[in-house]
Amino acid sequence: MDLSFLLILSLPASIQYAMLAVFLLLVIGSVAERLLASRMAAEAHRELRQRINSWWIMVGVVFVVLIIGRGASLAFFAVLSFLALREFFSILPVRHTDRRVILALYLMIPVQYYWVALDWYGVFIIFIPVYLFLFIPFALLMLGETRGFIRSATSYQWAVMTTVFAISHIAYLLILPGERNPAGGPIGLVLYLLFLTQFNDVAQYLWGKTLGKRKIVPKISPNKTWAGFLGGVGTTMVLAMLLSTWLTPLSWFEGLGAGLLIGVAGFVGDLTVSATKRDLGIKDTGQLIPGHGGILDRIDSLMYTAPLFFHFIYYLKY
Repeated sequence: MDLSFLLILSLPASIQYAMLAVFLLLVIGSVAERLLASRMAAEAHRELRQRINSWWIMVGVVFVVLIIGRGASLAFFAVLSFLALREFFSILPVRHTDRRVILALYLMIPVQYYWVALDWYGVFIIFIPVYLFLFIPFALLMLGETRGFIRSATSYQWAVMTTVFAISHIAYLLILPGERNPAGGPIGLVLYLLFLTQFNDVAQYLWGKTLGKRKIVPKISPNKTWAGFLGGVGTTMVLAMLLSTWLTPLSWFEGLGAGLLIGVAGFVGDLTVSATKRDLGIKDTGQLIPGHGGILDRIDSLMYTAPLFFHFIYYLKY
């Protein structure tokens, strides 16, 4: 029997059903894209096809690394942090003198994920927001360049905070004791977070397109409306409640709280990256993902939902 099939069968039944449900959603999306081909403008249809094709690849990669095991998953999220941090530096006005400090920040990525692999929560939680935050301005001072010092120090701190520290919380979900979540184990927590975060983005978009009139912050994101925000958060809360006892150790009431947290945090994360792009005068943070833009365009919501959801469930259940 094929090894990959055996690995899938070794997963909890709830994880198998969750992956199957996501697969079916992608099938529905692909069929809908074909049916809409004749009704959409050529450019709009091309972008929709690219987005769906990219979703197939992204979901496939995430599922494969989760199925292979913890080591592959930790390595994947470490690479994701590297790609996101590199993309962040590619859009920032970086000083030429800072290249050695930037190299040091890249080298801190495996260190942060090393604490995750060791399940050393005490160091994991303070390494970046305390030690690295203090190291960055000190290292910049040693370069002897004061022009642009504050902008560089704060920009680099925020870049590492969002792309490395925040994303590493997803990896730490995989380290949490599986016996505390008999329904879905560690993988169930990751799927719950990833699915609800991405679903919240889609739900807010659909509600906004359908009923949205009053804009929230038009100077930052003109497409964000109160109807989209409230409808998306409400829909995410309901789905979070329904999935809570299936994939997590949360009760249905706690699932509502998780849905509210993910819905609001995802909205703020999306707006934060939008504000960053407007400040820098760019449309997308990159072109790595066809139809989506860059890595930061895709994980903007996760940079907020990951750490907040992690600590929500950690203090409630672990």
